[in-house]
Amino acid sequence: METEFGKKATVLIVDDSPDSIALLSSFLRSNYRVKVALTGEKALEITEGEDPPDLILLDIVMPGMDGYEVCRRLKKNPLTSEIPVIFLTARSDVMDEAKGLELGAEDYITKPPSPPIVMARIRTHLRLKNVRDFLKDKNEYLEAEIGRRTSEIAVIQDVTMIAMGSLAETRDNETGNHIRRTQNYIKILAEKVREFPRFSGILPDSTIVSLRKSAPLHDIGKVGIPDHILQKPEKLDPLEFEIMKKHTTIGRDAILAAERTFGSPTSFLSLAREIAWSHHEKWDGSGYPQGLSGDAIPLPGRLMAIPDVYDALISERVYKRAFSHEETVELVKKGAGTQFDPDIASAFLQIAGQFREISLTHSDRARNDK
Repeated sequence: METEFGKKATVLIVDDSPDSIALLSSFLRSNYRVKVALTGEKALEITEGEDPPDLILLDIVMPGMDGYEVCRRLKKNPLTSEIPVIFLTARSDVMDEAKGLELGAEDYITKPPSPPIVMARIRTHLRLKNVRDFLKDKNEYLEAEIGRRTSEIAVIQDVTMIAMGSLAETRDNETGNHIRRTQNYIKILAEKVREFPRFSGILPDSTIVSLRKSAPLHDIGKVGIPDHILQKPEKLDPLEFEIMKKHTTIGRDAILAAERTFGSPTSFLSLAREIAWSHHEKWDGSGYPQGLSGDAIPLPGRLMAIPDVYDALISERVYKRAFSHEETVELVKKGAGTQFDPDIASAFLQIAGQFREISLTHSDRARNDK
């Protein structure tokens, strides 16, 4: 009989009786490659070698290590656990047979062995092994394929986020590396926030990864704001500001439209939708677009609020000077409990130095100097 690779299967005979080995070899050699071990120790050495057997005929009563111990070690070792074991023994007690099967043996044949029975049992168990090996290889292939496609999907998602976020950046090109900085800000902020008991268990690594990916879409709605408002070099008047505030709703609606193509409101864009819609809400209810307050504001929006404000303040605009890091930190501190979730503001204050490092690493000036 052939293995799945097209070569003759190898049968290892483990027996301390020369007569038994001679008998078994005489009718096995015409169909199989045969290896012999006179002791349990030698059998283990062969099975762990470069050319392990495809099936083992194992005597139970042997000097030194008996067949039960050999079987136990074979099944415990990941390298040999899948090799079928058929016990050969003169013992006919049911308890002996049960013990062998409990140890993981596939079958049990009494001595003296009947050649037709031995051949039939070997064929059966080699076929079963081939099926198991095929299914194992198939499962490994499928797992690898799933991993590959999952990676592809993740890359597509990342590209989608960056591409959509860049649309807003092209409308307001003074923001420069704004979306890159805010990605890093929200990541480290979320990692710090989850140390607070209030947020324990609700910000796993997977959610933080998604938050970072979603950050570029926080201002996607600006694509729907007229240029004369979006790029106005002076402070907006009340009517213009009302129009500007609509970018949150425009962003949410744009992401919802994208989600519909996936047929699910809980796609990888769901966090981006919450961020786009709620990152201008304020803890005291004075924000927009819904005037939500406290914990009614979605957590992604509360987390995005500080990175967005911090980056807007430290960045120079045609209508404002750039605030210093220290000034910005002080303003966030004053906004704790009114503009910002107090715990999230507290987390920010603990890692404000890291925000400054990110702002310097991804500064607009550094980009323009390249």
